[in-house]
Amino acid sequence: MIATIQPSVLSGAITAPASKSSMQRACAAALVAKTKVIIRNPGHSNDDKAAIELISTIGARVNVAAPDMLEVDSTAVDLGSPGGGTGNLEVSCGESGLGIRMFTPILSLSKNTVTIKGEGSLVTRPMDFFDEILPELGVSIQSNEGRLPLIVKGPVKPRDIEIDGSLSSQFLTGLLLAYAASGAENVTITVNNLKSLPYIDLTLKVMEHFGLRAPRNNDYRSFHFEPSAKRPAPSPITYTVEGDWSGGAFLLVAGAIAGNIEVIGLDPASPQADKKILEALKDAGAAMSVTDEKIVLQQSILRGFSFDATHCPDLFPPLVALAAYCEGQTVIKGVSRLAHKESDRGTTLKEEFGKMGLEVQLDGDIMTIDGVKALKASTVHSRHDHRIAMACAVAALRANGSVRIQDAEAINKSYPDFYTDIQKLGAAVKVVNSE
Repeated sequence: MIATIQPSVLSGAITAPASKSSMQRACAAALVAKTKVIIRNPGHSNDDKAAIELISTIGARVNVAAPDMLEVDSTAVDLGSPGGGTGNLEVSCGESGLGIRMFTPILSLSKNTVTIKGEGSLVTRPMDFFDEILPELGVSIQSNEGRLPLIVKGPVKPRDIEIDGSLSSQFLTGLLLAYAASGAENVTITVNNLKSLPYIDLTLKVMEHFGLRAPRNNDYRSFHFEPSAKRPAPSPITYTVEGDWSGGAFLLVAGAIAGNIEVIGLDPASPQADKKILEALKDAGAAMSVTDEKIVLQQSILRGFSFDATHCPDLFPPLVALAAYCEGQTVIKGVSRLAHKESDRGTTLKEEFGKMGLEVQLDGDIMTIDGVKALKASTVHSRHDHRIAMACAVAALRANGSVRIQDAEAINKSYPDFYTDIQKLGAAVKVVNSE
């Protein structure tokens, strides 16, 4: 698919997409809670669909009760024998990094063999973490030299362990849910160099909402499961998926550089890490007002800014689009977090935005960008990375001509309505199937 974006002026109001971080955690918690759950505002990205299919394969009954409501019944699920069989169960996490990292420890509660697969770029992403940690918990594991597929057989035996949190906090999210499901008591997970701290806040918040025993968070250095009576979960549990700050960040940046828009459905009190886009916009001098109901942005003169994206690396693509139109230089820290995304995002941003005439420099953990008056008309490639496709599309709104984005369908991973949504705001977008 090729998307062609013409320079455009935006106006109007749009509702942010549902958060796949919130949605996928809700699916996992609904599975572990073994109760009836109503999920409101469910997401429909490819990653969300993969999570729904996975919990269905394991044995949860999932019903689309209405366009904005999903019913999940996990009361009959046996995580010790997922899928109800005794043989080798196969599941897929699609292309979801969160899915593979979160569900693998949960699937390792099985006393039977489970094969966990993935698609696309996920098959090349490192999973050495599980090769090292799961055997410490009594789980046998086979991997393809630290890559997918993974073959696991448990059950998990919760113990005091020490893990490295520098690659992703998603591994810890999976362990926390698996420990809670197994009834862990008097055990501690110690974490070194944990990154993306707000996503652990989101995990703990979801666990508590679903009546799961959440551990005591000791300043993100350790997580202790104390002995206590299991809190009975209400039935059904109702959970509303938050608006997505990761996808919403692209809408907010689009408003700052190309129009006067209102973005609805983003909670300023959310624990999502990418809420920090508000700080970057403020530092860049964006004309912006924020309330609980909506965020209003107007095109304005922007200035270079400094930002630490270590704990919110998914903001790099929209931040580069923003920095492109800022007077002076922008400095963003956290490049080391970008190597194992859907693409090597630091290099990809440098090369694809370079095609549009933007100079992006990489120096260790630092990215610097020198803003321009207008990016150049060009043809770029998403590199099969949803956030690169969206960043190029947003930046194209102020280019000096049309920008063609190849492999534009990459957005389906997280925000399938993205092109439609910016069209609603007035963006001139043409999407065609490539030859």
